[in-house]
Amino acid sequence: MLTKELITELKNNGNGDLGYLVDKQQDNQSILFILENLGYIPKNFDGVFLFALLSHHYHKIRLLAAKNIAKINKVEYLEKLFQVFENEQDTSVKREIVSAIGRLRKVENKSYLFKILQDSDPKIVCQAIRGLLVFEKHQDVKEQLKPLINHTNEMVRTVIYKEFFAEEDEKDKEKSSLAHHETYDFLKNTVVNGDVLEVLKYVPNESVHLTFTSPPYYNARDYSIYPSYQAYLEFLEQVFKETHRITKEGRFLIVNTSPIIIPRVSRSHSSKRYPIPFDLHPYLVKNGWEFIDDIIWQKPDYSVKNRIGGFMQHRKPLMYKPNAVTEYLMVYRKETSKLIDWNIRSYDKKTTKESIVPEGYERTNVWKIDPCFDKIHSAVFPVELCKRVIQYYSFKNDLVFDPFGGSGTVGKTAKALGRKFFLTEKDVNLLKRISEKNSYDIIVSSLETFKFASKNGNNIS
Repeated sequence: MLTKELITELKNNGNGDLGYLVDKQQDNQSILFILENLGYIPKNFDGVFLFALLSHHYHKIRLLAAKNIAKINKVEYLEKLFQVFENEQDTSVKREIVSAIGRLRKVENKSYLFKILQDSDPKIVCQAIRGLLVFEKHQDVKEQLKPLINHTNEMVRTVIYKEFFAEEDEKDKEKSSLAHHETYDFLKNTVVNGDVLEVLKYVPNESVHLTFTSPPYYNARDYSIYPSYQAYLEFLEQVFKETHRITKEGRFLIVNTSPIIIPRVSRSHSSKRYPIPFDLHPYLVKNGWEFIDDIIWQKPDYSVKNRIGGFMQHRKPLMYKPNAVTEYLMVYRKETSKLIDWNIRSYDKKTTKESIVPEGYERTNVWKIDPCFDKIHSAVFPVELCKRVIQYYSFKNDLVFDPFGGSGTVGKTAKALGRKFFLTEKDVNLLKRISEKNSYDIIVSSLETFKFASKNGNNIS
């Protein structure tokens, strides 16, 4: 009977008994059990039988054989491993063989890994890069890896950039005078009445921790009339390009949008549906926002316009139009070579502890939240939606920005959660609504006043 104890006993003998045991097995699962339970391999271990398994018909056995060969630190296995790699067809097994070569950590590895860099599978190339980075200070390794900054695959380029070019770029960047957790006093709890692109000219680099907004829908309301859909997308591109500039490194942008229907001109014409989230995405990525997640905001059926009524009468094919009960929260992060932990470590222990997300947090990317309705502003954020975004993507005392302030729900919720807020809103009626609706202390500023504060009041805390 196969047991872990038997495998350990035979393994420690180091005399080939384990290979004999493998040869006796008639089924794949028994061989897999042996390979999965080899664990640490002693120096006197006879691993020749593992190479025979590299030609086994079952790819999982070949993969585990390669994984265990990696534990046997013998340079003489290099040539055999590379030969198997060249003949292997399964991608996962090939990656494991490259890993086995890399884990030897011997200079003899380099020539084999250099050849593997030419492979067509970017995951295999990345595995080879990983093995070569052990020798990243060697001149021949630099000469092989640095040109991969122009590789066709984005993951390969990202790895090479981080290892060889990110530090140089950091030196050239214009640095903010702020610590990462700080912001400017003149931005805190401020609502500026003005066109967002004009206002953003006077906001310093890297001063915002989180942006959460819902852009005006294309030509759906009087306050959002644009000459064309392309002009609308280009306007949003400029807003989020400037938002990228004022966002701190590695921090988040969450954009709430959904497809929009422009009604038909007459019965002889069709209505037009614009996929705003999907059309906006390429512009964001192009300008340095890294896509992280898509969150679906699901509303109750009763809260949305009924589009399926006509279909219900006759149920003819091609006429089906479902009721749109969802919107998208597209989550982006300002591109950086630094990991999330770097951002978290910029806060003291007290702030980190106070910012812990409470129990009851949402575990999926489908958020079921009732919408809000307002006589003055037709697209009001529900407080619960704001609450989740602000808690999940910011720390206490962070500055939360909404370039399309609307009725001010983002600001009110940020304040209630111990954050600061900065809003822009060009509609005077909505600005009055913010002041009337919210009882918390806010600074309502004209564009001219804000310009003055920007030039003369860049104090920080």
